[in-house]
Amino acid sequence: MRIRAVTALALAVFTLAGPAAVADQHLTHPYAGVSYIDRTIVEPRPLHMHVVQIDLRAPGIVFKVSPPGGDREVPRQSTLDFLTQQHAQVAINAHYFLPFPSEDKTAWVIGLGASEGRVFSAFESPEQRYALVTDAPALNIDRRNRASIVHRDPKFKDGLHVREKVTLWNVIAGSSQIVTSGEVTVPVYRDEQHRDGLLEPGGPNNYSNAKAWAGSTTARTAIGLSRDRRTLTLFTVDVRAGSEGMRLAEVANVLIHDFQVFDALNLDGGGSTTMAMEDPLTGARTVVNASSDNPQGRVVATSLAVFARRR
Repeated sequence: MRIRAVTALALAVFTLAGPAAVADQHLTHPYAGVSYIDRTIVEPRPLHMHVVQIDLRAPGIVFKVSPPGGDREVPRQSTLDFLTQQHAQVAINAHYFLPFPSEDKTAWVIGLGASEGRVFSAFESPEQRYALVTDAPALNIDRRNRASIVHRDPKFKDGLHVREKVTLWNVIAGSSQIVTSGEVTVPVYRDEQHRDGLLEPGGPNNYSNAKAWAGSTTARTAIGLSRDRRTLTLFTVDVRAGSEGMRLAEVANVLIHDFQVFDALNLDGGGSTTMAMEDPLTGARTVVNASSDNPQGRVVATSLAVFARRR
C-alpha cells in the first residue's frame, strides 16, 4: 500500500512484558487526524503490528459500526468489503460472533453493539466464558466523537442500558477490558486462589490460570483510548507471514507503554483480525495486515469504519 511520504523511519525501543526489544517502525499520516504505524520486531519473537491512532478532535473524523440486518442481528461481511461499501478510509474487525465456524450469511453479535444510534445487541453472558467475560465492557463513540468505556446498568434486565450518562451511538465490545486506568487487567479464571475471577475454567483446551486462553500467541485486535479520551488507538498484530502473534498481556503492555493507552478492550482476534485502509494517493482499498484466514480477510459480524479527510 502506498501512503504519503514516510515521516519517521527509526529503531525504537519498547516494552512487551519483559526485556526491551528493537523495532523497525514506519510512521505515516495518510489522512487528517490519522497516524498509521507499521512496526516489526524480532524479540521476544518476530512480530508485525499495524496501529492507527486517531485524533478524535480532528475535523472530518466520523465513525460507523456495521449496521443491523438479516434474520439474526447482523449480516456477515469482511472488514474490507465494509470499508469499500462505506467509502471509508480505515476499518478494523470488531465483535466476536456466533455461530462460528459457519458459512451462514448472518450472525449474532456477542456483547453490546450499536450503529449510529441503533442498539442491536445487548450485554450478555456468553457461551465462551473461558475466553469472554460476562457483560464485557464496551466502547461507545457518540455522534460528537466523545469516546468512553461503558458498563452494563444492572437495574435494567434487557442489557441495553449503561451506567454512564452517555448516548449510545457507535458501540463495539470484545472479550474483556485488558487495560483499565493505565494498568493491565487481563482477566483470570475463578478458582480457590482467585474467587473473584471473571472467567470460568474449561473450554476445548481445559483452560485455567495454569494454561490461559489469553496466554496463547495469536493474531490480536484491540482498541484503546488515551487518558484524556482524545486519541483512539486501533491495534492489530499478525500470526502469519513471519509474525508469530502475541499474548493478551503483551498487547496490553504495548498499548500502555508505546501508545499511551489508558483503557483498552480486546476485540475478536485470530483469523478475524483485519485492518483495512484506503490508499490516499490511488484510492485503492486493501487489507494491510496478513490475515490468517484469507488474503481478503475473514467474513466477520461487525467492523468499525473510520472516515477521514485527505490532508
